Amino acid sequence: MKSLLLFFASTLFFGASLNVLQTKTITGNVINEQGDPVIATVRAGNIQVKTDTKGNYTIKIEKESILYFSADGYQTEKVKIGQQTIYNVVMKSMSPKPEEMAKLEKKKLSQSMKVSREMALPGIMSSVTVRQPYLERETFNTEEYDNISENGFKKVSDHPLSTFSIDVDAASYSNVRRFLQNGKLPPAGAVRTEEMINYFKYDYPQPTGKDPFSINTVLSECPWNKENKLLLIGLQGKEIPTEKLPASNLVFLIDVSGSMMGENRLPLVKKSLNMLTDKLREKDVISIVVYAGSTGVVLNAESGGNKETIKKVIDGLEASGSTAGGAGIQMAYKIAGKNFMKAGNNRVILCTDGDFNVGASSNDELIRIIEKEREKGIYLTVLGFGMGNYKDSKMQLLADKGNGNHAYIDGLNEAKKVLVTEFGGTLFTIAKDVKLQVEFNPKKIAGYRLIGYENRLLNKEDFNDDKKDAGELAADIP
Repeated sequence: MKSLLLFFASTLFFGASLNVLQTKTITGNVINEQGDPVIATVRAGNIQVKTDTKGNYTIKIEKESILYFSADGYQTEKVKIGQQTIYNVVMKSMSPKPEEMAKLEKKKLSQSMKVSREMALPGIMSSVTVRQPYLERETFNTEEYDNISENGFKKVSDHPLSTFSIDVDAASYSNVRRFLQNGKLPPAGAVRTEEMINYFKYDYPQPTGKDPFSINTVLSECPWNKENKLLLIGLQGKEIPTEKLPASNLVFLIDVSGSMMGENRLPLVKKSLNMLTDKLREKDVISIVVYAGSTGVVLNAESGGNKETIKKVIDGLEASGSTAGGAGIQMAYKIAGKNFMKAGNNRVILCTDGDFNVGASSNDELIRIIEKEREKGIYLTVLGFGMGNYKDSKMQLLADKGNGNHAYIDGLNEAKKVLVTEFGGTLFTIAKDVKLQVEFNPKKIAGYRLIGYENRLLNKEDFNDDKKDAGELAADIP
């Protein structure tokens, strides 16, 4: 008997042709570990150039060479030029000397004692106190990822049932892409197989009748082991035109703390939400809650048709202060509850790097808040931003417990994909607590292995337990 692998999509192969050039133009971008651009000197032999204010550079070299990247306060980086023409570099900060550390701490203490200012924005319901200015970010990498232990083979005679929750998140793909584009391998915990596969759209047939989704299967040879077979199971949600989607009560919960400074953080959040605002309809209701050293409502129950008002509030946001994430979530759910739509889509959209360090910051405390609101019909979508201190594990946990989804926004193209192209899939649920259970016949199959979904496994008895939480299937927009 042959073993069977349970899989959820096709395998992708990448090929490249090699060309050796004697002369070439090299371009790229130089940033620090927090994702901020670095003005650095780029040198190849006797040729050297400076990066611009955005960290971009262009240098012409006569032959294959080595590029040296140097800047005050950073370690010199060395990159060997190969066949590609784009080299992005992340520069590591030098550890300050003890006397410099003392000066820095004194400077931080002085800054923290400055008088706070009030942020006044159009449509304010209550003022927000944000401490100024933002203290310098730590120079070390504090990103957090859960450990993943791959599923092993199981004997069908002992375990005929494979039971697990669906997962529609795709944050892993864009996050891994960010690492690779910066010339680094991602942490093992950042690579979640099911999210890498589910990132893409597949041409499955639409469900028929009143079915919310279609089930599609394909059995093929396993490319890396011809003794095994691969079983693909794909779910296709029903396409619903935007105009037929229910009205939405959306609360944008935006992290404006100091850790959100940098082009790939709050500025990208603002551009992303402005794109989402363009998709809103007159019947949609929008509120905005921000949190930093304290929490406040800067827009309450505005019609989605008033796009100029919404964008003006978003554009006026600035980053500074500590991170009162727990208080922010509680405030956002409170506003969502006040504007609750019984027949509508009620959702909090959290935009953050996941760095909660003030208030209800423990996972257990946050989970209790989110699960309680989930039972009331208010779901949570988590959009992750930034690098250097990104808390992927926490973002995954909050989205799962909030009956929502998790996406990582690494640039405007990803923001457009998540919030415009896949507008319905990001914000609208058509099937709740979806579980899959596959039964294998021991007379035909010796063993199987589920590829991916390590953090979505369920006990066989959970399949018929309606109280057991599972993943949500989102609508598809034609």
